[in-house]
Amino acid sequence: DGRLTFSPGNQTVDLPSINFMKRHGTVFLNAYTNSPICCPSRAAMWSGLFTHLTESWNNFKGLGPDYVTWMDLMEKHGYHAQKFGKLDFTSGHHSVSNRVEAWTRDVNFLLRQEGRPMVKLTGHRKQFRVMETDWRNTDKAVNWIKEEAVNFTQPFILYLGLNLPHPYPSPYAGENFGSSTFLTSLYWLEKVNYEAIKIPKWSSLSEMHPVDYYSSYTKNCTGEFTKEEVRNIRAFYYAMCAETDGMLGEIISALQDTGLLGKTIIIFTADHGELAMEHRQFYKMSMYEGSSHVPLLVMGPGLRKQQQIPNVVSLVDIYPTMLDIARIPVPQNLSGYSLIPLLREKTENEVSPRGPRPSWVLSEFHGCNVNSSVYMLRTGKWKYITYSDGSSVPPQLFDLTADPDELTNLAIKFPVTVHSLDKILRSIVNYPKVSSSVQEYNKQQFISWKQGLGHNYSSVIANLRWHQDWLKDQKKYENAIDKWL
Repeated sequence: DGRLTFSPGNQTVDLPSINFMKRHGTVFLNAYTNSPICCPSRAAMWSGLFTHLTESWNNFKGLGPDYVTWMDLMEKHGYHAQKFGKLDFTSGHHSVSNRVEAWTRDVNFLLRQEGRPMVKLTGHRKQFRVMETDWRNTDKAVNWIKEEAVNFTQPFILYLGLNLPHPYPSPYAGENFGSSTFLTSLYWLEKVNYEAIKIPKWSSLSEMHPVDYYSSYTKNCTGEFTKEEVRNIRAFYYAMCAETDGMLGEIISALQDTGLLGKTIIIFTADHGELAMEHRQFYKMSMYEGSSHVPLLVMGPGLRKQQQIPNVVSLVDIYPTMLDIARIPVPQNLSGYSLIPLLREKTENEVSPRGPRPSWVLSEFHGCNVNSSVYMLRTGKWKYITYSDGSSVPPQLFDLTADPDELTNLAIKFPVTVHSLDKILRSIVNYPKVSSSVQEYNKQQFISWKQGLGHNYSSVIANLRWHQDWLKDQKKYENAIDKWL
């Protein structure tokens, strides 16, 4: 969650490496994901293109395997390039349940999806390696810096992809389990200031926006949760952020030990945030700040220190920024704009031939746990969220200055603002057309999956993660799918 990298969010947990980057570099106060889920977000980051252009609609449809990323171009231009850890820009983690639920989200029924969000303490008080895989990848990156990068005569680019801070799989939730367990050790939990944890305000289920209600239901958050449960989920999530910060610290230390820190640019960001029980939801897949607002910190030679940048930026800006750093000509067809002019405080006339950076960012979502395509335009104090064709589902409008928790939808109160923001959005993307092509894609994918199962279809679909509801009235649900098709 990007809000943890600046005040007041950083009062809740000790993040020394993030703070080091803030002291020696720049923090972006308004950085957003272009799609709040792993694979589509990473597809945008590695391609520099918005989601409706990559057509990475969900966690199992990303960039083609031969897509030329910014790292490929840097390698072509003489950089030593190395990747470790989670990449997920061609396909992400998903179960059959995730796929089927994403395709059938337009069917008129509610199916419970994830396990109920919960917390789990692991290991002993001194255990700081909880997410073993991430630590192994961090070790590989550290060794690469100390044993290889230090000897290079040409420049290098190193990418380290972490899974944390991410809830863990919950095997108790059945065969197609989701990831709904927030797991940490006492070592990290002690970095969290319980007193500073804010308990989010929930509106009643009957007052919820229809899409939020669907999301809350499929994320298994419509039941009763005590204040203590909610506080714990948030605390464990912050502890997981602290562990991630520990890994960042290892990289910074390795660069320091090898004398490379003074001549290396470091960028820290994320593919999405985590709601951690805000708006009666956990996970991502939402345009609310907890899910869509990502961290973005940059430090390195020639870049300003202790700088806070309020401009709205997004992950598509990473591609042109990397090429700019490497002095490689930036392709004109990108959705993103280089961050270097902001980082170096260049004047407008020095900026790219494409003209100045726009004053808005775009995010969109087409995957599971949300029963509509969603589009978000963030500009100035406004966040405008619209759905599907722009008319069948009511839009949302939030004034983030007056209402940072996004509790008051102003769409009905300010129709002129809604109209002007919608006009900007439609000039960027013909979103009703995109929504209908996603619907078509979902149907085609479902039909081919169904045909592939033959006469096993009824038993396979009944035993996906929603079996607790499905088996009560199997025929009703199958008929609802037939009607949708």
